[in-house]
Amino acid sequence: QVQLVESGGGLVQAGGSLRLSCVASGSIFSINTMGWYRQAPGKQREFVASITSGGRTLFANSVKGRFTISSNNAKNTVYLQMNSLKSEDTAFYYCNADLNYSAYDASEYWGQGTQVTVSA
Repeated sequence: QVQLVESGGGLVQAGGSLRLSCVASGSIFSINTMGWYRQAPGKQREFVASITSGGRTLFANSVKGRFTISSNNAKNTVYLQMNSLKSEDTAFYYCNADLNYSAYDASEYWGQGTQVTVSA
């Protein structure tokens, strides 16, 4: 069993910052990629950012220059630093991990999500 637990969401004014954290725990052999997705009301879930175990990062165009992603591989933790937040960043943010739960088996996991609300 693998669990992803997010924290750090909340209410912030436009222009403010929030930092999300996600910890992966359980039967983890190795982690390939961890990242963040978000889903706003009435919209589909969309990619936000990801980071590989080697440190390669990828961002959605809508958050480039405002969000950064980092990880602590020893703690199986990924962080999303969100700066210059806009009302359109309001969404439920989900942690995602592509990991190996054995030497030969891999799967994708999702956290329960955390709400981020940006007030105008």
